[in-house]
This record gives sequence, C-alpha cells and structure tokens, in this order.
Amino acid sequence: MKRIILTGGGTAGHVTPNIALIPRLKEEGYDIHYIGSYNGIEKKLIEDLKIPYHGIASGKLRRYLSIKNISDPFRVIKGYGEASRLIKSLKPDVVFSKGGFVSVPVVVAAKNHKVPAIIHESDMTPGLANKICIPAAVKVCCNFPEAMEHLPEGKAVLTGTPIREELFHGDPLEALKFTKLQAGRPTILVIGGSTGSVRVNEAVRGCLDELLKTYQIIHLCGKDKLDSSYNRDGYVQYEYIKKELSSMLALADLVISRAGANAICEIQALAKPNILIPLGLDASRGDQILNAESFEKQGFSYVLKEEDLTKESLLAAVDQVYNNRVEYKKAMESSPMTDSIEKIIGLINKACK
Repeated sequence: MKRIILTGGGTAGHVTPNIALIPRLKEEGYDIHYIGSYNGIEKKLIEDLKIPYHGIASGKLRRYLSIKNISDPFRVIKGYGEASRLIKSLKPDVVFSKGGFVSVPVVVAAKNHKVPAIIHESDMTPGLANKICIPAAVKVCCNFPEAMEHLPEGKAVLTGTPIREELFHGDPLEALKFTKLQAGRPTILVIGGSTGSVRVNEAVRGCLDELLKTYQIIHLCGKDKLDSSYNRDGYVQYEYIKKELSSMLALADLVISRAGANAICEIQALAKPNILIPLGLDASRGDQILNAESFEKQGFSYVLKEEDLTKESLLAAVDQVYNNRVEYKKAMESSPMTDSIEKIIGLINKACK
C-alpha cells in the first residue's frame, strides 16, 4: 500500500485543504498519516477523522524582534529530529505540505530521506515557511497565475486550492429553515472569519437599514461580536457556523468576505459573486491585498480596500456586484482552477512513481 504523510498547521487554512484531499487519497489506496504540532488546531481536526496523528515540536520563524526568537530555533531543531525519526519509521512514498511553520522540519526531513515532497502555497507570494521549504520540494502548487513568477520554473504548478466536497452540496432550503429568512429574496452572506472583522462588521451594520430595503443578510460576525441591538427582520447574525455553512453559501446571491486565499478560492469554486475587503498593510504582510487584486483582474471579484470602506462605498459595491452577478459567475465558472483536487492527486501519484 502507498503511504503519504500530510503536514501543515497553525491555522485552519493550513489544514482544511489537506482534509479536502483525504477522501480522494483513500480512493487511490493511500495509507494516510499526519504530522502536526503537539497541540495545534490541526490535532483535533485530524484526529476527528480517525487519521493517525503524530505531534512534533514547532517554533515560529519571525521577521520581527521577539524574545521567543531565542528559544524557537531550538524547537525547530527538535521538530526536525522528531520528523526525521517519523519519516524513517513510517517510510512514506510521498509528503504533501499545506504550509505553516510545523511543516518546515517535515519537508526538510523528507528531502534528507529522499522522499519526494509537494508543497502548496495559497498566497500570491510565498510565506516564510514555504520559502524555506521550496528548495526541498519537487513541486510547488499555487492558486494564482501571478504566483508562478515568484516560484522556480519547472516546480510551479497552477492548481488552485483543494475544496471540501461538502461545500458543493449545500441546500438553500435548509439554510432558509435554519435562518428563518424568506425564499425568493436576494441574500447577502457576510463572512469575517472565525474571529470576525470589526471593520467589516461596522460597515455592514452601518448601512443595515438601507441594505434591508432590497436584501436579506446572514452575518457571520465572529466570536463575541454578536450585537442584539441590530436585530431586524431579514438580518440574522451568528458568531461562527460550521455544518450549515455550505447551505448558507448555496442560498447566498452575494458574499462579502476578507481575502484570505482559502476563503476566496472556496467562493470562486462555488461561483458566488463577491466583494472582497482585504486586510490592510497595518494588519498583514499584504498577501490579502495581492490575492484580491488577482481575483479582481480575472473578473471574479469586486475589491473594496479597507481604507475606502464607508457606508456609501459598501452600498455602491453591493448594488454593482448584484446587478452584474451573471458576468461575475461566468468569469469564475470559466476559471482553469476548477479541478484542484484531481490536479494535486495527479502530482502526488506521479511523485510516488
């Protein structure tokens, strides 16, 4: 039996694409193991799927001054030793990494044990962990055509992000039953991530009464960000949704979202007209801005920069996208990144041979 080690962690975005691959890997006959950090978010997500999980030490490699910069390199070295012993013991045919700092010792150890490693870069430009891993990888999967310019020729492959199969099977009737909203009325889904976005929440709520004249709204506002003072007919708010998300996406005519790579790739795969509000440079390295600009250039999205986010600009963006929703859907449906899982499984099978 072929054996694969999956790795990646630190955030859900470094785990869910791996999870999306698991059903097809099982169909292909792979024995699947996962290497992550001792107690990262990835541990419970993977153990819930009954996949053997192996924890290793993980340290973050920072670009800024921090007292942890003294101790974390030792954790990375320890993690490399643990990953090396696991690879020697498990004898995998291939390693697939979705990134995060826990993946660095795994990918480097794979190369040193002559095991082919394939890595996936979600953003336009590689993060620090993947920059370290690229020389040790045989292939680098990416989401954006522009990303190919930042990756070694011959290694880079435009695949898109693996999307969880359940997202394609949402039922709008189930969403209507869950939210108690009206059938036949245009629906906006606002997604700010598991922690939510104060700026996006404020902008949506600031023009709530105007929006509700035409639309109904499902607002995923983030942990501890519910506010009952905004309760209205046609407006429902939740901290976070997991099981019902696919049905809410199926119901939505328009999505307002941050521009994290996994989130926008899911929106594109479902061909949902969308407004992207990327994190500004004061809160990120600028990867969301680049992601959003690429989607806008390809005709997939309307981009509203955070510094330009006002009640008036948001209302204008919503109307513009909704009125031109057919064009946005056509652009997304014609994208070459509509079969990401099969492309990546093909690369994994080829690496095994």
